[in-house]
Amino acid sequence: MADSLKIVHQGHPTLQQTARDIQYLDDPQLQKLIDHLITTVQEANGVGIAAPQVAASLRLFIVASRPNSRYPYAPQMPPTAMLNPRIVAHSQETVKDWEGCLSVPGVRGLVPRYREIEVEYCDRAGNLQRQVLTDFIARIFQHELDHLDGILFIDRLQSHEDRFTEEEYQNSLAQSR
Repeated sequence: MADSLKIVHQGHPTLQQTARDIQYLDDPQLQKLIDHLITTVQEANGVGIAAPQVAASLRLFIVASRPNSRYPYAPQMPPTAMLNPRIVAHSQETVKDWEGCLSVPGVRGLVPRYREIEVEYCDRAGNLQRQVLTDFIARIFQHELDHLDGILFIDRLQSHEDRFTEEEYQNSLAQSR
C-alpha cells in the first residue's frame, strides 16, 4: 500500500489556487500520486480528496465513498481517480446537505449542491469517462471540483447559521438514529 500524505489545511496557498490541467496522463509520478491519495483518503476516513489538499496543484481528485465514522450513511463505491474532471450538465434542483472537509478540520456545514450532474473525466488509464452522478456521490464530485478551483465548502455556505462544529454535527447524527 502507498504511503499516506500530509493534508494541508485552510490558509495553505495551494487551496486558494486554480489547479493546473494534467498533460501527461501516463506519467509514473502521477500514478504514484493517485495511489498516495487513495491511501490518504482511506486513512483519514474521507469520502474524497483532491490533489491540492496534499499541496499538489493538479486537476485530480479521488471519489471514495464508503460508510465511515465521518459519513456513516455514505454509499459504497471503489476509490475512483478523476483527472481533468468537469461538469457538462446539471439539474436545476439543488439540495442543501452536510459537508465537511479534511482541510477544514472540526467544521461542518449545510451546503447547497446540484442533486444530479453529468460529468466527464479521464480515468487513471487515460480513458475518457462520462457519467451521471446523483445525491451524495454528486455532492462529493462538486466538493472536490471546487478544490481544483480554489474554493472551500465554507465559501459556499449561504449563512453563518449553516456552519457547525464537528461535535454539533455528530450530535445531530446521533439524534437522527
